[in-house]
Amino acid sequence: MKRSIYMDHAATTPVHSQALEAMMPFFGEHFGNPSGVYSKSRQAYEALVGARVSVADNLGCDSEEVIFTSGGTESDNAALRGAAYAMRDKGSHIITSAIEHHAVLRTCEYLEKNGFEVTYLPVDRYGVVAVDDLKKAITDSTVLVSIMLANNEIGTVQSIAELSQVVKAKARNRDIVFHTDAVQGAGALDIKVDNLGVDMLSLSAHKFYGPKGVGILYLRNMTPFIPQILGGGQEGNRRAGTENVAGIVGAATALRLAIDKMEENIRHCCNLRDRLIKGLMSQIPMIEINGHPTQRLPNNVNISLKYIEGEAVLINLDLQGVAASSGSACASGGESPSHVLLAIGVPPEMAHSSLRLTVGMGNTDEDVDYVLEILPGIVEKLRSISPLASMLREQRSIAE
Repeated sequence: MKRSIYMDHAATTPVHSQALEAMMPFFGEHFGNPSGVYSKSRQAYEALVGARVSVADNLGCDSEEVIFTSGGTESDNAALRGAAYAMRDKGSHIITSAIEHHAVLRTCEYLEKNGFEVTYLPVDRYGVVAVDDLKKAITDSTVLVSIMLANNEIGTVQSIAELSQVVKAKARNRDIVFHTDAVQGAGALDIKVDNLGVDMLSLSAHKFYGPKGVGILYLRNMTPFIPQILGGGQEGNRRAGTENVAGIVGAATALRLAIDKMEENIRHCCNLRDRLIKGLMSQIPMIEINGHPTQRLPNNVNISLKYIEGEAVLINLDLQGVAASSGSACASGGESPSHVLLAIGVPPEMAHSSLRLTVGMGNTDEDVDYVLEILPGIVEKLRSISPLASMLREQRSIAE
């Protein structure tokens, strides 16, 4: 029987059994619309209130500051557009980084087409935003800054608390809203909003063993915001639409479990991550690790393999039962190399050869050993038929 090893937890995670169990009653017995006045609706409404309080407790905020959305993409879109349009009379300058998720970058591009100016901060070779670059970018017209907590491709973690302090210091007596895309952070990093110093924070349930189609947007009280989905008065008139009660209950349960088990998760994933990196570096020649060597997510391994295509590696891994990726699942299928890798200075040909392995709580040492057993052979086989590798061998032969 072919082995089945999942190492793409940055793309999505399986739903935790306790989260699934918590969701089930709201598909059947407690199916009521929480906006109704009868008992079935009250059951759904009480579950919604309980989920909101639970999420707030884990973010360290008030429950009315929690907005449930359809996912991380909507949370990012709503945060940026909602704040930008609400503050348009005070300024039209937005700052973000060159390595943000496309949910942020595409929204910024949209805002640029609608009268806003956007500064895309560069990053160093590890994917880190420099504090001085942020300081210099802030102008009298700056109203919004969005820097991700941790990068979904290379795993680099930003010093959001330090960056947010810079923004607040430069803002003085005027408003500059600070948003962070923390989608990759739940269960791996501190996401307490006061510790981070943020005004808005985005999460997506399926990244921390919750269901797909559910997101969370933290919106600090008094933060300027214009709703982006209009209709009914749900979510405190900030996000219209009948609430996905089952999904929201599952998301709240999964977030609680992720926070409660964070130390265990970090310890487990760091062990597997480091074991994987050490084995890859020692067994495969002409390999580069992408992202910060230490300031990175505990589960993330991103490598570039010279002279072969990352897609070919993925196909061969899949044939041997290993699921991995070459970067963001939201950008897969495109022919262009990763904007994140290009931003950290990886040459286009190396960016095309990237492989991302992200481990999770279900992975074991045996899983890592299996990948280390099969991947060197896959790389060697692909290099043996690679035109680029053949050219290199010919050049070396001539030189000798």
